[in-house]
Amino acid sequence: MKKKVLIIDDSLPIRFLLEAIFSKNYHVVSAQDGLVAMSWLSKGNTPDLIITDLQMPNIDGHELIQFLASSNLYRDIPVVVLSACNDADTTATVNQHHNVHAFFSKPFDPIQLSASVSDILNDQLVAAG
Repeated sequence: MKKKVLIIDDSLPIRFLLEAIFSKNYHVVSAQDGLVAMSWLSKGNTPDLIITDLQMPNIDGHELIQFLASSNLYRDIPVVVLSACNDADTTATVNQHHNVHAFFSKPFDPIQLSASVSDILNDQLVAAG
């Protein structure tokens, strides 16, 4: 059974690109903002990993990460941040959350992102086994 990756980004081209990168190895679900993602989660869906942008309408990536980190249901889901906002303050703020495992700046290297996601999910398997 394929691992499930939730991609959250308000950019349709980025979502299409990420779906193309990850759909070969993972079951991919995408959402255009944190509100849609939280609605999907509230229906009992649980991804193995979340890739999220920070700057989005409705519920942004910061609010989503905070919600996930404080939730008993979702706090152990690893999060990868993919954002054009990569100043030192933003990076430090995001990385203070235990559930954020990686931060990638846009534009990103798809090979490095794919390798990081694979490493994170493989570490999850080792930790669970």
